[in-house]
Amino acid sequence: MFQVGLLMHQAKSGRLIVRLSKEAKPGALLFDQDGRKVGKIIELIGPVRGPYASVAIVSSRLGKPGDPVFLER
Repeated sequence: MFQVGLLMHQAKSGRLIVRLSKEAKPGALLFDQDGRKVGKIIELIGPVRGPYASVAIVSSRLGKPGDPVFLER
């Protein structure tokens, strides 16, 4: 696994907003630092140079803002 961004907050829609530091595509699964599935990227939003991901939550255990999120290789 490799880090792709940081958890920012939970939107009113219930999705997680993640600030991406590496390229990720819609449909990709994100994991926490313990390897547990956090969610699935639904869409990319924001500027091309500083994108964010809107993530559908698949876990009841959420991290806190600033926690890293990871992709499988």
